[in-house]
Amino acid sequence: MLIDLRSDTVTRPTPGMKDAMFTAPVGDDVFGEDPTVNALEQKIADLFGMEAGLFCPSGTMTNQIAIRLHTGPQREVICHQHSHIYLYEGGGIMANSLASVKLLSGDFGKITVDQVAENINPDDVHAPETTLVSLENTMNKGGGSIYTLDEIKPIRQLCQEKGLKLHLDGARLFNALVETGESPADWGAQFDTISICLSKGLGCPVGSVLLGSKVDIKRARKVRKVFGGGMRQAGFLAAAGIYALDNHVERLKEDHIRARALGDLLSKLPVVSEIFPVATNIVIARLEGIKPEEFMGKLLDKNIKSVKFGKDLVRFVTHLDFGDEELEEFGRRISVI
Repeated sequence: MLIDLRSDTVTRPTPGMKDAMFTAPVGDDVFGEDPTVNALEQKIADLFGMEAGLFCPSGTMTNQIAIRLHTGPQREVICHQHSHIYLYEGGGIMANSLASVKLLSGDFGKITVDQVAENINPDDVHAPETTLVSLENTMNKGGGSIYTLDEIKPIRQLCQEKGLKLHLDGARLFNALVETGESPADWGAQFDTISICLSKGLGCPVGSVLLGSKVDIKRARKVRKVFGGGMRQAGFLAAAGIYALDNHVERLKEDHIRARALGDLLSKLPVVSEIFPVATNIVIARLEGIKPEEFMGKLLDKNIKSVKFGKDLVRFVTHLDFGDEELEEFGRRISVI
């Protein structure tokens, strides 16, 4: 049995999801005529109380479209130094929007309203114009750490006072919501745009949705075209998203329970000096006395896959295809490393 804990993107569609995909009515989405894509976009927009949505191939595309909407040459994005939009999207902020970036530090990948306020550029010919603040929830590099609404609302108020846009990379937002019990609509009220990934914890094979105002999403559709994101009969993929929203949200709690158990197992290893607080489905282990590559090699010998996440860090992510049987087997295998 292969135990693949590299990411929650490695899952396969469930039988029910496959049935929904194979029976979906489709049309040409570039012409706006795919009924299943239209239904997915409306369903998730309604869920978050936002006006419109746009189905795209990836979270990178939805994030980069949002940045393109809110920035441009000689403008600047404020974000955490470990943000996915900065570290893992191929330099897209510069390549796609010709924008500058102001990088902030913060515990477990989170930033505060005071930090944002201190880093908004003055109206000065020497500085780029700050136009966008981007947050990430859950925070990948923070070990799946969670922002709460109480932390977000002051940032939203500051952005409104300063005329800034606020974007959320919500690739794993549903993981946060099932833990906090906060509503999607309350989160939708805080942001100008939100990127929701369907191919991580929700278990879809492909896709993300960008949410925003009707005006922004109309512009976003043009940007998606430029980025090559028009997918024609995309309803087969969108159907997986509808199925996931109906069937795979509450079960995310199971991934979190198993992640905490996995963290406990790893913490018993003598080469593990620290486990980041496990808030959702991401477990980050800090090593001592062994390099990540060597540790990962030992795991691979036991048919366990993981990801290097820093000079002394290794990441594990629980997901739809990692159940109790796999957790028990994981414990047995690492006990003899």
